[in-house]
Amino acid sequence: MNTRLFSMIAALGIASFAALPASAEAIKVRLAKQFGIGYLPLTLIEEQDLLQKHAAAAGLEVEAEWLRFTGGSGMNEALLSGNLDLAAGGTPPMLTIWARTQNNLRVKGVAALSSMPLHLITTDPEIRELADFDRSDKIALPAVKTSIQAITLQMAAEKYLGEGRHADLDAFTVSMGHPDAQLALLGGQSEINAHFGSPPFQNLEMKDERAHKVVDSYDVLGGPHTFTVVWSRAKFVEKNPEFMKVFMAALDESIAFIKANPEEAARIWSEAESSPMTQEEVVALITDEQTRWTTTPERLLPYVNYMARVGLIQQDTSDWRDLFFDTVSGAEGS
Repeated sequence: MNTRLFSMIAALGIASFAALPASAEAIKVRLAKQFGIGYLPLTLIEEQDLLQKHAAAAGLEVEAEWLRFTGGSGMNEALLSGNLDLAAGGTPPMLTIWARTQNNLRVKGVAALSSMPLHLITTDPEIRELADFDRSDKIALPAVKTSIQAITLQMAAEKYLGEGRHADLDAFTVSMGHPDAQLALLGGQSEINAHFGSPPFQNLEMKDERAHKVVDSYDVLGGPHTFTVVWSRAKFVEKNPEFMKVFMAALDESIAFIKANPEEAARIWSEAESSPMTQEEVVALITDEQTRWTTTPERLLPYVNYMARVGLIQQDTSDWRDLFFDTVSGAEGS
C-alpha cells in the first residue's frame, strides 16, 4: 500500500476513534432504608429510577443496590465495615456514629428526608401516662437505647417524670421491627403492650378501639423535628462528588413529586410496600399538616445536645451544620 495513503487512513482512524464519546463512569452504590412512610422519598427514587435518570444527564452510569434494615445500628455496622454507602434512618443512629467517627471515618448527614411526629401507643387501659408503666410492661421499638424512638422515650421520661429519670423506662423496652411490633401489640398474644412506632404503623394501630396515645414526640421536642435522614462516610462522599450531586437532584425531584402528586406518590408507595392501608389513608398520611417533606434538618440540636449531656455520645455542637456534609449546609436548618 502506498505509504502516504496508509498514513492518511491511519490518521483518519485515530481521529475517528478520538471523536467517539468516552464511556460513562460506572458507580456502584449501596443504599439502605427501613420500613415506613418516612422513607417515601427514597422509595420514589428507587421505583421511578431517578438515580439513573439524573446520572444519565450527568454522563454517569450508576448501579444501585437497595438494602432493607429494621434499625439504625445494623446500618451503622454495615457502613463502618464498608458494606453500605448511604444509610437512612432516624436521627439518633446518625448522631451516634457522627460522634464516634469525627477523628477517623467522619460520618455525617447527607440530607433530611421528612419531619413527622412519632407516637407511643398502648392497648393497656391502665396506662395513660409514662408514670403508669412498670416492669410488667413491654414497649417495642426499633432498637433499644439507640433508635430515635428510644432516645425520644428517654427525653420524654426526663420531661414528664423528672430530672435524672431519663433511663427509667429503658428496662421496659424491646428491640423489634415496626411490622412485627404492630402485630405483637394488636395480636394480644404477646408480652408487648406498647409500641413506640412511626407512620403508618401508629396510624394503623390507632384504628383499634383498644389503642390510645401516651406520648407524642412533637410535644417532647417542642415542635416539628426531623424523623428520617440520610448519612454516609466522608470517604464515599468526597470520592464521588458527581454522584452526590446526582443523588441530591434525585432526592429534590422525589420530594417535589410528593408535594405535587400526593395521590400518585401514595399509589407507588402502597404497591412497593404492599401496604394494607387504603389509598385515601396513605394520601392523608402524606398530606398531614404535621408532616414535612424536606431535605432541611429540623430540631436536631435538641437530640444531639441531650445525647451528649447524658453521656450517650462524646461529641456535642451548637451548630447543626457540623452534623452534615455541604450537601445541605446552605439551608436554614436547626
